[in-house]
Amino acid sequence: MVKGIDSLFHPHSQALRVLEQRMGLLSGNLANASTPGYKARDLDFAAAMAAVENDAGVAPRASSTSSAAGHLPLGNGGGATVRYRTPLQASLDGNTVDAQAEKAAFAESAVRYESTLSLLSRRISGLRAVLKGE
Repeated sequence: MVKGIDSLFHPHSQALRVLEQRMGLLSGNLANASTPGYKARDLDFAAAMAAVENDAGVAPRASSTSSAAGHLPLGNGGGATVRYRTPLQASLDGNTVDAQAEKAAFAESAVRYESTLSLLSRRISGLRAVLKGE
């Protein structure tokens, strides 16, 4: 049975969307680092990808179903993976943004994004070679 073209790229395109959303949240956190009362938010990448795998009919990995330590649910319902981050040290103005942690998380997401793009590029190159008969 021949797979549809969408199924060849589905997990990777979804990973790019999740990473894009996560980087948007992290950049918002950094932009509001000095806003009193701002609550830092993050996206649980492993849980989001587990949801994508479940939607695609792939069995979830045992480790991807657990929430990261220090994350509290936002209460959006429907298995939302965006969460408020619990601060390591309380701020007097109620802001929970830790600039160092945000920068580290953003760098990690950027590396994942680049590696996913690289993997997609190699997959497309392989498909192009097959179509050309190389």
